[in-house]
Amino acid sequence: MDRFEGYAALVTGGARGIGAATVRRLVDEGARVLVADLDEEVARETAGALPGARAVRCDVGDPESVAAAVAYAAEAFGGLDVLVNNAFAPDLPDVRPFEDEPEDRWRQQLDVTLMGAVRCARAALPLLAAGGRGAIVNIGSVNAEADFGNHAYSAAKAGLASFTRTLAGDAAPHGVRVNQVTPGTIATRGWESREEKLAALAERVYPLGRVGTPEDVAAAVAFLASGDAAWITGTTLRVDGGLLAVNSHFAEVLGE
Repeated sequence: MDRFEGYAALVTGGARGIGAATVRRLVDEGARVLVADLDEEVARETAGALPGARAVRCDVGDPESVAAAVAYAAEAFGGLDVLVNNAFAPDLPDVRPFEDEPEDRWRQQLDVTLMGAVRCARAALPLLAAGGRGAIVNIGSVNAEADFGNHAYSAAKAGLASFTRTLAGDAAPHGVRVNQVTPGTIATRGWESREEKLAALAERVYPLGRVGTPEDVAAAVAFLASGDAAWITGTTLRVDGGLLAVNSHFAEVLGE
């Protein structure tokens, strides 16, 4: 399947995890992809293993760094058709109670997780519009829709969901679609050494009986970025194994 033959894409946070899986999926389907990541060394390793992929250091917290990455994509590929906003500030261990969560953690989450996507979209939108088939896919989180802890991260992801909807309206007249993928628990390196907790989540929390993989999310991103989703914009696609749709614990309490 070559849905992205002739397409150019930029994936932020593309060196590892969901970002790297998305890069691989887009390349497998024919795209040329710029792996943009704060860790340039790992970005180059990811890109080096894939034909048609390149790497660039990009700090989404820095407008100049973002502008440089987008300009690099335009120069290397002759344009840009897809932007995947995957970069985010690390979701550190939860701080409870709420009043003990430091203010600088809030600043970091809002500046990187939310404003990073805003900066990238602002820089990329003219190129996406010029190509006539532009698509932005933001990577959200179930934390935006329910309480799973981490106030600052959750608020930033909720802001990203709202930004997805409002930007969709602004971008539509330019022929650019804007959507979001909302993952549940994904088995990435952040869960290393906590395999027992992942297994417990799979068994007791997720209706489909497993946690997600980066490839699960990448498949959803590829769909929303492709022509198969040509009449879809401003929407959020949950990739959460049924987590937000099914409340099995409620049924257990009722004895059903």
